[in-house]
Order: sequence, then C-alpha cells, then structure tokens
Amino acid sequence: MSLSIILLLLLLLGGIAYFAGRARAAGFVQKGGRIGAVHSLPGYHGSYVAVLALAPALVLLAAWAITGEAIVERTVLASVPAAARPSTPLDTAAFMNEVRGLASGDVEAAFNPATAVVVPHYVATRNTFNAIAGGLAVTLFCVGALWGFSRLRPDFRARNRVERLVTWTLILASLVAILTTLGIVLSLVFESLRFFEKVSPVEFLFGTQWSPQTAIRADQVGSSGAFGAVPLFWGTIFIGAIIAMLVAIPLGLMAAIYLTQYADPAVRRYLKPMLELLAGVPTVVYGFFAALTVAPAVRNFAVSMGYADASAESALAAGLVMGIMIIPFVSSMADDALMAVPQSMRDGSLAMGATKSETVKRVLVPAALPGIVGGVLLAVSRAIGETMIVVMAAGLAANLTLNPFSSVTTVTAQIVALLTGDQEFDSPKTLSAFALGLALFVITLVLNIYALAVVKKYREAYD
Repeated sequence: MSLSIILLLLLLLGGIAYFAGRARAAGFVQKGGRIGAVHSLPGYHGSYVAVLALAPALVLLAAWAITGEAIVERTVLASVPAAARPSTPLDTAAFMNEVRGLASGDVEAAFNPATAVVVPHYVATRNTFNAIAGGLAVTLFCVGALWGFSRLRPDFRARNRVERLVTWTLILASLVAILTTLGIVLSLVFESLRFFEKVSPVEFLFGTQWSPQTAIRADQVGSSGAFGAVPLFWGTIFIGAIIAMLVAIPLGLMAAIYLTQYADPAVRRYLKPMLELLAGVPTVVYGFFAALTVAPAVRNFAVSMGYADASAESALAAGLVMGIMIIPFVSSMADDALMAVPQSMRDGSLAMGATKSETVKRVLVPAALPGIVGGVLLAVSRAIGETMIVVMAAGLAANLTLNPFSSVTTVTAQIVALLTGDQEFDSPKTLSAFALGLALFVITLVLNIYALAVVKKYREAYD
C-alpha cells in the first residue's frame, strides 16, 4: 500500500467525520428550535471533529514519509549477505538507488546482480511498513474522531477552537518565509566563513584579479587562485545598475506617463496588460534573444563605428535586454504612483493655464517621485540578481573595463560557473560562490530597505 492511497483514505474519512459532526450539531439546532440555542454553527462542529481526527493521523503520516525510507533501507541492507553488502556510504546510495529503480520499473536490468535479489524483499518490507504506518494513522484518526464527536454539545465553543486553530495555522504559514530566509542566510554565512578562513576578506572585497582556479599540484601552471571580486561587482553594477537602468527608466517612465495621462481608457485596458507580459517572459528566453539577435547587432554596430576588436559577448547587449526585461517593474510602480496623485492637483494645474505636458513635468512627476524612485530601486535589485541573460550574452570574462563592447561578467554568472559540475566543497574555488552569494544578498537587501525607506519617508498625503 502506497502513502498516497493512505493519504486519500484519510482525507475521505476526514470528510465523513466533518459531515457526521455537522449533522450532530444540526440536531442540536432542531431540538432547540432556534440557532441561538447552540453556541456555534454546525459547520464549526464538523470542522472541529474533522481537524481533531485528521491532525494526529497526518502528523504520523508526514513523519513516516520523512523517515520511512531510511528505516526500510536499513532493514533491507541488514538482510543482504555481508559479502554483497556495500561498504561505503556512496556505494550504499548507489546500491539502494538501483534497488528502487528496479522496484519502480525505471531500471530495466540490474547492473549489480545482488540488487536483483534484494528487490522482492525491498518491495515486501516497504509495503509491510507502509501498511503498519497506515494502520496506526487510521487508528489515531478513529480515536481523534470519537473524542471530538463525544465533546459535541449545544454549549460547546467549537467556533473558538476552530478559529484559534486557523490563527495558529496562519502564524505557522507566515513563519515559513521567515525561517526560509533565516536558513538561507545561515547557510551563506557558514560557508562564507569557511571561505574567509582560506582567503583574506580584504583580498576578496578589494582585489582586482579574479581567477578562482586553485592549483592541485605545486608545479601546475595557470591556477593562480586570485579571488579579487571587484571585477565581478563592477560587472554587476555596469550591466544591471547602469546600462539596464538607462534603458528601463526612461522607457518605463514614459510608458507610465502615456498610459495614465494620454491614452484612452480603451487603449490603456489593452496596452497595460501587454506591457506587463514582459515580466512573465522566462529569463532564458531573454537570454536567447540577447545571444542570437541583440549581441550580433551590437557587435556589427561596434565594428561599423571602428571598434574592430568588439566582442561577440558584450556588456551592452546584456544590459539592453535586461533593461527591456525590467521595464514592467519601473512602469508599474510609476503607473501606481502617478494614479495615486489626487485629481484636484491636475485640475488645479490646468485651471492655472498650464498645459498637460507642463502639468506632468511640474506637478504629477514631482508628486509621484517617491513611488517612482522606490520602483527604480526595486528594479535595480531585480536586475543585479539576473543570471541567464548575463551567461548567454555577456560571457564569463572578469574584466574591469568601461568599454560597453567588451565581455564582462557578474556575480550571479560566476556563481553558476563555480557550482556547475562535480565540485569539492572544501576548495576555495567552490566556497567563493557562497561568499559571492552573501555579498549579493547584502547588496539587494540594502537596496530593498533603502527603497522602502525612501517611499516611506517622502510619501505625502494630499487632500
């Protein structure tokens, strides 16, 4: 018996428990002759019984889903003869993966003859343990359902119990994001500290040479192991905060002004969703567009301007496409800020004889500037975290240059390169990816906090 069947059975029984508790509470109402005769509505009584029955059963099932495979694996391995039993953790993992593949049918033939012998025992053991876990879950369900059903009476405060449970459920759901962020930060900090034990933080933050290839032998050539991240930081700022913003800010702001001040309502109804569709395009599609269309066009333009050594992968190509990608972020925030300006300010400016363009330049944009600035800063934090466009259009060369036609790289692109393939997590090369991730996390966090502070500090309420 699989866990999915047990789960479906418990959910079906939970529905039955709900309707049973609801029917019993409805009987209280009929006996009392009015709804006020009972404290809670019948639906709360049914929900109380269902929750009290399902909660312990689902907890047991979740615990078994997490630990059950390890218990089955130990039981199966204990039955394998010592001569055929794997000796190392890596061999054990490969052995059990093959057993599971044969049992599920994903693997047609056994590479290790011992695994074919173990498969029947593995299937039987797994089914037996799943049946035991399912039986215990159903038993807990029945105990909880009977206990909850026995507590139902007209004055029982089922509504308070259910609403308290919903409150705690919402609290736990909100804690998921906080705990996830905390886990990410702790993992980055822990691995970054290991990296800084091998490489000086001063070299990492202020060094201008990035060559993470460390030497395995003393006489190995071309493995300098330089971890100066300034070229990576500059590439991130150059592409994401300069070139991309030079594209996104004017285009996004002008699009927002047109949609809010000049476009007919029917035109706005169609153009605004079409503009926001750019935010839903996968970044890998932008990367293809940058690599196959924009990058060759930029190189041909550079050659026509006299830059014969222009690279096929350039910061300008990646920045242009990245700017197009984040136009919806700037446009949406500017649109919301402009629409929030009271109509009385528009009418007052027009009544004083100002034209529509003068009203936009001297009244609406200054009044909406906090929201516009906040949107720009949020768009910058989105741009500096982009990876696929940089990998496909800007290259992986860590160059400290102002030439937009040269190949540069960013922090995110280097993280991808460092963690691609089989890596040793004790080497400075691999650990440097976590230090880069921590630096990028801090940068984006500061930008987001600053953006929120700008919006909060300069937000004005107009009458």
